Amino acid sequence: MPTDIRRLLGAALLAAALAAPAAAQAPQGPWVTLAPFPAPSEEVLGATANGKMYVFAGLAPVWKPKGLVYEYDPATNQWTQKKPMPLPSHHVAFATLNDKIYAFGGYKLPDSGPPAWNPIDNAWEYDPATDAWKALAPLPSKRGAASAAVLNGKIYVTGGATSLPGVTENGIHPLRPHSVVATVDVYDPATNTWASARPMLLPRNHHASAGVGGKLYVFGGRVSAAFIGSSNNVDLVEAYDPATNLWSARARMPTARSAIGAGVYGNYVIIPGGEMQSSSFLAAFKEVEAYNTATNTWQVLPSMPHQRHGLAVGVVGNRLYAVSGDGQSAGNGIADSDVPYNEALKLDEVLK
Repeated sequence: MPTDIRRLLGAALLAAALAAPAAAQAPQGPWVTLAPFPAPSEEVLGATANGKMYVFAGLAPVWKPKGLVYEYDPATNQWTQKKPMPLPSHHVAFATLNDKIYAFGGYKLPDSGPPAWNPIDNAWEYDPATDAWKALAPLPSKRGAASAAVLNGKIYVTGGATSLPGVTENGIHPLRPHSVVATVDVYDPATNTWASARPMLLPRNHHASAGVGGKLYVFGGRVSAAFIGSSNNVDLVEAYDPATNLWSARARMPTARSAIGAGVYGNYVIIPGGEMQSSSFLAAFKEVEAYNTATNTWQVLPSMPHQRHGLAVGVVGNRLYAVSGDGQSAGNGIADSDVPYNEALKLDEVLK
């Protein structure tokens, strides 16, 4: 079947799925369907604090950042809109420490000229208890599509993509060369200062990270570019030991993916969703895979009921939440492929 026909059929099937009412979507195994996200969007990002799930950012057409902030309370199954991000931006790295949520870098629209992803170095602390934002010491370098994770009371910001040195164009773009970095910056909230750690083995962006058992783990992502159509996904997992300041490779992911999120549950790091593209097709993933940091092994968990990338991910109690995102890979040509799904996986039923 010709490629263009396959794309049209795929678009029609996805459009039909998105048109189905939420009530028609039955739970799949240990997955449960919860109150839909009120503002469906691609490129949302998740964090958890005080037993609640938070969804940030979002991206409108022509790369316009939405600056969304929503709070989900699992106890009441209700969403509450909060104060928006002080600087609307996308592909920001979020992490939670002591029930405060921290945001680093990302992209904004250029102040003038054609649309692009303009890297920023802004850093913020969000206090869910007061619904207030506070500016912090800026990230040492401007970049977006990085990942942030907490380790030993500090926040490690890994990787990302940025403009090449000496390039005069405003922001990065799929048609222009840009840089993917292996940089690791370490933020200390106690002193509002930055330090650096040994760079990752592999420069990457659109990856996921987590701190577990005194080590930092980095999963998947994409290399060579920030945009899925001109990059390659990787399945490489790296672990960083702060005691030795060294990185080492770990068991590879079962599925190479990017535009993913991660949630921590005990010794496990759970990674749902993501996207990929090749010369013959594009796709969003339903896959959910769990990495056991204690045994360096992977377990394939029941797939999400709905595929998506650029979704918000977080663990509250014994549930992994997967919220909103895009039902297909980027540049799919399908209008309104952002999905409202708020689905939770009962981790205590699938991880023993």
